[in-house]
Amino acid sequence: MSKSVLQYEEKMWELFDLTKEQMPDLSEAYYGPVKDAVYSEGALDIKTKRLMSLAVAVQAGCKDCMISQTSKALDLGATPAEIFEVCSVAVSMGGALAWSKGLVVADYLQERGLINRQP
Repeated sequence: MSKSVLQYEEKMWELFDLTKEQMPDLSEAYYGPVKDAVYSEGALDIKTKRLMSLAVAVQAGCKDCMISQTSKALDLGATPAEIFEVCSVAVSMGGALAWSKGLVVADYLQERGLINRQP
């Protein structure tokens, strides 16, 4: 990858906050009750829901979503092994395109020092 994904993440959150300020009504509706309803404990725990969201993000090819969901899953205790298993599910459904998008996740984990290349 050409640019640091961690620098990208920092800029992504900065712009995210800016857009939330510019669209306060949408932000309040979408990032309030909607997200609270989805990402609360239920039949599935929140970590599982974040991992599911990561699979959808990889399948959709949404870089910002992949970074965000990977970060949030890690914060909830997900391991790199669990994250790569989720990516493998996305690849099984989306083929080479999903695999290419999953490289963003690998880059993110590598930059955070959570995975290294095998000798």
